[in-house]
Amino acid sequence: MLLAAGVGSRLEPLTTQVPKPLVPIANVPVMEHMLRLLKAHGIDEVYANLHYLPHKITEYFGSGEKVGMNLTFRHEEQLSGDAGGVRSMKEHLLDGTFIVVMGDLLTDADLTTIIKEHKDKKALASIALKRVDDVTRFGIVVQNEDGFITGFQEKPAVEDALSDLASTGIYILEPEVFSHIPETGEFGFGRQLFPQLVAKGLPVLGIEMAKGTYWSDVGAIPQYLEANFDAVEGIVKLAADACVGESRNEAQHAGKPAGGRVIGAGTIIDETAKIDAILMTGKNCEIGANAKLLGHVILGDNCVVEEGASLTNCLVWANSKIGKNSDLNSTVVAGNTTVEPNSRHDKAALVPQKVEPKKLASNGVK
Repeated sequence: MLLAAGVGSRLEPLTTQVPKPLVPIANVPVMEHMLRLLKAHGIDEVYANLHYLPHKITEYFGSGEKVGMNLTFRHEEQLSGDAGGVRSMKEHLLDGTFIVVMGDLLTDADLTTIIKEHKDKKALASIALKRVDDVTRFGIVVQNEDGFITGFQEKPAVEDALSDLASTGIYILEPEVFSHIPETGEFGFGRQLFPQLVAKGLPVLGIEMAKGTYWSDVGAIPQYLEANFDAVEGIVKLAADACVGESRNEAQHAGKPAGGRVIGAGTIIDETAKIDAILMTGKNCEIGANAKLLGHVILGDNCVVEEGASLTNCLVWANSKIGKNSDLNSTVVAGNTTVEPNSRHDKAALVPQKVEPKKLASNGVK
């Protein structure tokens, strides 16, 4: 069960164009990366709830042929919490152990090992956990010596934190959990279901991801930019070919681009352009004379970087134009956007002019 109904308010104004599951990571929607991870671990039957701009998700994925799996969608007219969203697909999830994943996660977690531990320890519910440096941004889990969860702390102060293990939004569940979820109304996993199961003394297991596992919630723009750069740098191990998706040519591959560049078919780079960046482009891009690309730069299909434009640590969605002599730093440019010539943008999220651009949150708190 993939949870794909969120509005994505922390990614505004980018999500005025597309629903959160379709925001691109290295030119591939984040939801597609998750689906490819599930497929790599033998999971090919996936259900997803939709709410915000649902037609865009169904138009992109269809019934799952693109990723080689069977996808079933259900449109929720009214949001009912994450556990409520799973409840809406209850009839499909009653025949055995099932996994629930958030639609805005980027991870290379070993799902097979996590599911095996859940079954070996005969848990009713299991939560995949990741050690974090900043406990104040996450829901923190407290466990006993056998790994079963005894309590939760929601974004505790550093001095109050009883562990550094955060819930990752990946859950392994047995169908019996539905007897603990009300038939109607809004209901959540983190604040309601899991604490109630623990209070009843039922076996809720915490399973720490293996050391070195990559995990990021891309729900806020600073984390979203960072996840893109991690993807093109190969810090996250993406499922085969997902990194460059349909923009790949035969010489390209997922993960860190050879020589620091993945160049899509039909892309033209002027010989005077200065490129000192880990660079990924989609198909049919143009990078003009004396343009400067520094740090990490990702361009979607059909993007134009005009003469003298400078991009440092930037992400540009498909069909956008970066105007002559403009200067962009740590900026996301949404699809079909024209950036004015000679303009300056720092830590911005730019969208077509009919939508008001917004500055990034300075602290990047989830």
